[in-house]
Amino acid sequence: MTNQKPVFQRASYLRKAAMAIFTLAVAMFNPVSAQADSTAEIDVSVNVALERFYQEVKGARVFAQNAKGLLVLPKVFKAGFIIGGEYGEGALRIGGETVDYYNIVAGSFGLQIGAEKKDIIIAFMTDEALAGFRASNGWEAGADGNIALVNIGAGERLDTTTLKDPIVGFVFGVKGLMADLSLKGAKITKLDKSK
Repeated sequence: MTNQKPVFQRASYLRKAAMAIFTLAVAMFNPVSAQADSTAEIDVSVNVALERFYQEVKGARVFAQNAKGLLVLPKVFKAGFIIGGEYGEGALRIGGETVDYYNIVAGSFGLQIGAEKKDIIIAFMTDEALAGFRASNGWEAGADGNIALVNIGAGERLDTTTLKDPIVGFVFGVKGLMADLSLKGAKITKLDKSK
């Protein structure tokens, strides 16, 4: 008889090691975000993310004004080493005013290594889409609603006449609008910031 551990025990050790590395990466790259931001900090970050959105995407300000609500999740932190995860906090704005605070949590498994920060803006273009989002107790992208991610090249203009999706998303990295991303499976949950 050999001294080999069963395959499932080795896989368990590998998962634990990957989670330890992920936790270490989060702590190293984002020590401040380990604690929940205050509403004032979130609002400031939301303002900065929106201003960048308006500057980088032609027509974004008009597009945002036509939306029934904007969920702005600035500084979403993603890190991974085989097993990855992301987390961020933001605000839902209706008519330019913050009405609620939310977080986004997602996990992934596969060939990945590294860490990044990004801003996510999700526009609810219909009253029905916004109401469905607000009524949910933990909204999952792809299950509770499909988000059409917009990819606009440099110099292109956001055309509100051709975008007919009820939920539209934009993801910004350090170098501008990011392409080939998915929010599918990301869980967005309302936060109780009254405490």
